[in-house]
Amino acid sequence: MRLVLRRVSSLASFAKRDSKIPQTIQLFLPIPCKSQHSFSTSSSNPLLTTLLQTPTSKLKATLDSDQSFHLKSSQLSWDDLIINLRSFSPEKAHLVLEWRLGRKLNDNEIDHDECSSLISLCGKIQNVPLAMHVFASMEARGINPTTSVFNSLLHACLLSGNVITALSLFEIMENSESYKPNSNTYDNFVAGFSNLRDVNKMQAWFVGKRAAGFSANLHNYECLVSGCVKARYFDTADRLYEEMMSSGIMPSLHIMEWVLEGLCKRGSCDRVKEFLKFLLECEFEINGNMIENVVRLYSELGKVDEMEILLEMLMEFNKGGEALLPLHCGIIRFYAMLDRLDDVEFSVGRMMSQGIVFKSPSDVEKVISSYFRQGAYDRLDLFLEHIKSYHKLTRSNYDLLVAGYRRAGLMEKLDLVMEDMKLAGL
Repeated sequence: MRLVLRRVSSLASFAKRDSKIPQTIQLFLPIPCKSQHSFSTSSSNPLLTTLLQTPTSKLKATLDSDQSFHLKSSQLSWDDLIINLRSFSPEKAHLVLEWRLGRKLNDNEIDHDECSSLISLCGKIQNVPLAMHVFASMEARGINPTTSVFNSLLHACLLSGNVITALSLFEIMENSESYKPNSNTYDNFVAGFSNLRDVNKMQAWFVGKRAAGFSANLHNYECLVSGCVKARYFDTADRLYEEMMSSGIMPSLHIMEWVLEGLCKRGSCDRVKEFLKFLLECEFEINGNMIENVVRLYSELGKVDEMEILLEMLMEFNKGGEALLPLHCGIIRFYAMLDRLDDVEFSVGRMMSQGIVFKSPSDVEKVISSYFRQGAYDRLDLFLEHIKSYHKLTRSNYDLLVAGYRRAGLMEKLDLVMEDMKLAGL
């Protein structure tokens, strides 16, 4: 094992020399780079709260004090704990994983599955040195690596943007007898370069996978299409999507989202409409993210009529619910911008009749501003009365009303708003 790790270190220094990596992959030599990740900051996990409040120097002692709960609770999600903890304190996330490794070694519970799990967690917090340490800990226990363990380490490197080491690991696997690359190995590279938005290398590994005798799968195409759209390689995304469809692989909702986003980014209204109609006729789900992309496109182009047509289409196919909120609000915002109050009020009533309510204070403010620009104060009162039963006005909403009534010299209305603010605790 130590020999394996020495080879990783050595190979990383000379990764650009000729190797036994497939020729199609050698065409695109890697360039180390950083990848960005966002993490949830939810602190609903009581253990997370405890660890955040614990000084770093006492972290491991705190974990040891209640190890039975920490290690055996069926409700404990190590993934959520480590990822959330890392967003607040990378050092504490490192210490918790280090502690977990130590406990598993002390309890003689280290095995291939446990090593893969720990290395995977190291990857999620982009801590390759700790992943290597877990890998090396197997040697002391006389545990030989497997393809699965190598894949976890390789994946951790790619998540951290450490492409050179990932390629070095791949070469070691190629030259081995016991842990040859498998389909998942290639999948890791396709996904890794997709996240890095490196379309050429992503495609090269996909070609390499098939050349090695492995079949393409749905996850490959999800990575390929999303990577191309993120990098704005729209024609390539179209080609890969068509290739997937012709091969008989049923597309996922994730792929459909990316295809639609690519069409929207190109400003192709006709193709967007055609694609949406295809989704509806084939009974695919159309979710809020899809509608937001379409609304953004139509709003930028000033095509409110297209938004109205889309709304009619969705209602015709009995597609409703909260997913339609972005579309309703997009239409309302557009009419408010043009001060078309009759259309604003009709659209608000239509939205409410479907059981959908405002969620964004900004959308309410755009309607209020339109009433002020038109001096339609009585109609504004009716609007506010109409929505107050389901929309709680925010401080920014009240500030806009205060400024508008003060500017108009409507002191009586201003006093009422100020009183409402006090009752609301604002």
